Amino acid sequence: MAPSTTITETTATSTSRGYAMNQRGSHNIAKGGQHPYQLPKFTNPKDHQKWILQHMAGAFRVFSRKGFGEGTAGHISVRDPIDPHTFWINPLGKHFGLIKYSDLVHVTSQGEILPDGAQTAINAAGFAIHSAIHEARPDVNAACHTHSTYGKAFSCLGKELEMINQDVCIFYKSQSVYHDFGGVALEIEEGKKIANALGNGKGVVLKNHGLLTVGSTVDEAAYLFTLMEQSCKVELIAKAALKNGEKLHIIGDEEAAYCEHHDGDPETLYTEFQPDYEMEIYLDDKFLN
Repeated sequence: MAPSTTITETTATSTSRGYAMNQRGSHNIAKGGQHPYQLPKFTNPKDHQKWILQHMAGAFRVFSRKGFGEGTAGHISVRDPIDPHTFWINPLGKHFGLIKYSDLVHVTSQGEILPDGAQTAINAAGFAIHSAIHEARPDVNAACHTHSTYGKAFSCLGKELEMINQDVCIFYKSQSVYHDFGGVALEIEEGKKIANALGNGKGVVLKNHGLLTVGSTVDEAAYLFTLMEQSCKVELIAKAALKNGEKLHIIGDEEAAYCEHHDGDPETLYTEFQPDYEMEIYLDDKFLN
């Protein structure tokens, strides 16, 4: 079943508990000065494309540092800003920690490798999943999927994340589960089923498989993936700590909605990824080339 629509980004009214549901945006988390991570505006499409792909390469470096790699599995895709019917994806078999801007592959919706990117093979399952998502969701510019440890473990439960802490509330009413595991997603139909299960949400738990997140920027999608993976870990730990008769304390719908409204918009989620991106530049900025 597709997830419910997320809270709209219009100005909102106060709730019964007196919460002020103000207009969404990263301005809500900055105080005492100008927000340091404004989304840049570009007049040159090629400059915009390069900026996006450098952030995509940075996302792979973050995923490597966090231990999300598993053999040749795992992929990030980004819709091309010049030709939105095409997208960029990682080369087959290259370790996340080695991926650079110049390694990224530009591909059509039919799987044709385009000449302006790296001339190498891509992951067939990754293409099947990501091409279906980009077709089904015009609002999605990036998608992330890896076989991360806690995502795989949590996916065996075949359930959504519970609202047990402030951070996971970013997924309130915007997550789902894909129940129909059909083996390695080499077929286009499997990709379409996953896209359908994602619906209009931010992330989907792929039962017996792992996690997948999406966003309007690669920064948003990548941050959501790190958050979803960490949320799986936290819930598994919390449940393992329960004694007989104990239950987890679940955040109420009103409070969860408040957290999602203030922390779960694309602009704020873009901001949340920037500390990790800056750390990768500090550690080794060769991925920018």
